Amino acid sequence: QVQLVESGGGLVQAGGSLRLSCAASGRAFSSYYMGWFRQAPGKEREFVAVIRWSDGNTYYANSVKGRFTISGDNAKNTVHLQMNLLKPEDTAVYYCAADTSGSSSFIPNVHKYDYWGQGTQVTVSS
Repeated sequence: QVQLVESGGGLVQAGGSLRLSCAASGRAFSSYYMGWFRQAPGKEREFVAVIRWSDGNTYYANSVKGRFTISGDNAKNTVHLQMNLLKPEDTAVYYCAADTSGSSSFIPNVHKYDYWGQGTQVTVSS
């Protein structure tokens, strides 16, 4: 059974920082991409950032570029999201996601990812 477990969410003031972590566990877990999505109340789940293990390339949503940094360790099945200069509009539940099937769907498409964590709440106060 594969599990993705997030940690690091919380409450922070605007302009502050948080670091999210995600660890995958389960026999023979291996992924092509690991990354983060978020979902605010009443909104669709949206792409935030992802790392492609084959070459280490990273991809970001325009809304977080320059403020968020994704990193990770493929051998340890862990991924992190350093979030700086947080804004109230970053408030959401953040989900870790993994593509273990090599889906051809586009990177920001939720359907590309076949494993998801339970989510961790990030709240940014103004």
